[in-house]
Amino acid sequence: MRLQKMLQREGLGWREETGGRPGDPIMLSPDYRVDTELSNYLCRSSFARLSGETKRNYTDDYRIFFNFLWRRGRWWHEAESDDLWDFEDWRMRSSDNPAPVGGARWNRGLAALSRLYGWGVSAGVVARSPVVTREVRGRFGGVVKVPEARAVRARSSNVHWLTPRAFRVWLEVGLRRHSPEGGPESGRAGRLEARNTAFAELLFSSGLRLTEGASLLTFEMPRPALGGDRFYPGRLARAVTKSKRARTFYVAGQVVGSVAGYVESSRAAVVRRAQQASRYEKLMLRRVVTAVTGRRQRVLHWRDAQGRQGRTALAEAGVAERMRLYREGAQGLEPLWLWLNEAGLPLRPASWENVFRSASERCARELAGQLAEPPFCTPHMCRHSFALHMLVVLHHLMDRRMGLSVQERRDFQLLYGDVWRMVQDLLGHAQVETTRDIYLAPVADLRLRSLLADPAPLAKGAAAPSVQWVSELLARIARESEGVQDVDIAPGRW
Repeated sequence: MRLQKMLQREGLGWREETGGRPGDPIMLSPDYRVDTELSNYLCRSSFARLSGETKRNYTDDYRIFFNFLWRRGRWWHEAESDDLWDFEDWRMRSSDNPAPVGGARWNRGLAALSRLYGWGVSAGVVARSPVVTREVRGRFGGVVKVPEARAVRARSSNVHWLTPRAFRVWLEVGLRRHSPEGGPESGRAGRLEARNTAFAELLFSSGLRLTEGASLLTFEMPRPALGGDRFYPGRLARAVTKSKRARTFYVAGQVVGSVAGYVESSRAAVVRRAQQASRYEKLMLRRVVTAVTGRRQRVLHWRDAQGRQGRTALAEAGVAERMRLYREGAQGLEPLWLWLNEAGLPLRPASWENVFRSASERCARELAGQLAEPPFCTPHMCRHSFALHMLVVLHHLMDRRMGLSVQERRDFQLLYGDVWRMVQDLLGHAQVETTRDIYLAPVADLRLRSLLADPAPLAKGAAAPSVQWVSELLARIARESEGVQDVDIAPGRW
């Protein structure tokens, strides 16, 4: 109650002074006060233009550092360099910290603090930044400034992979709520099963980031073709990508069918219930798309709840704007946002984290005692797993196209850079080093130990290695590497 009253009293002034909008982060001190200067940074600086996921991550980093300072009797704008060094020691090594982090996690928080205090110095809010920097030679020869506290050769401790069969177990037991024996449990089918499984399969099949896959509009998802294809291409708008560059993604034909099944079944049902409740007509921020023009650069023409007309380039439509887009269907208004909640409204991208977490917790409960390590999965692990799978398949296809023997593959390893760049392009990474050193670091040397040791037998006329061969190779990689999850299950159980 005290917090609610404080928010009511402080919130009006905060919005008037900062121009804050719904969805913007707001930070309260332990005594429930709102810092106006900090709110200006969160709502009006370059921070406001970051992606929603980055803003959530950075805000969490600020919260941890500010709480550390509060215990020392300091506000955020009173931080000194000694405070930051003490925080680095506590965050990464101190026995007083129940959850120390690795170098990659620390570097992310350091980047968040560098952005905040860099703004604070330029805005005259702080006299000097507690983040001490030094000059180094950059990747392209120029001189750049980097924080002295930056961890060197950091590798994310959250990089994990799933083999296809481990993912299938997680999907069936965690999301579909099947029994550990392998069949559906009576009366346990979830209302959102079709949506949740289709989304997880989309990420696992395409390598899309969480926000990229979660913010797709209905007409951006590839549609099944008559006769069917193995893979279907789609196009991501640059506004929803982390790199802010548009790119093509590919989805397996089976997954395209799963998404289409969700659209025609459970999604159609929640849309119909929302229409019957006139839920969409009551939304004041809706924009009804009346036309889509252009081929290479599509433009959305819309009409808002007040009758005003406007247009937005699809490439520039960010997550928040996409959630407002609707169209006139046969039964009335319906969202263009692909993934909907039970009320028929757009499901926020961050909500998928809870869906995956709940599925992993169910796997841990139901499979305890049956599997030594029940599989767990996060949205980003689907992306890691996609990268590993594509590396294996593309390496094989490159070998087959070039006709190299095992010895020739050993002699001409440099030629394999092309394969790494193919995976880089599919993931949308700016640098191939990110693909190789972070996403695939534990398996980089397995090109020789596993990929080269057992050339894949191809069925007559097949253009790619069999699913069974890929599964067996990934199972071997799982036995030889840390972080790759696999399960040993009886054939046909899931």
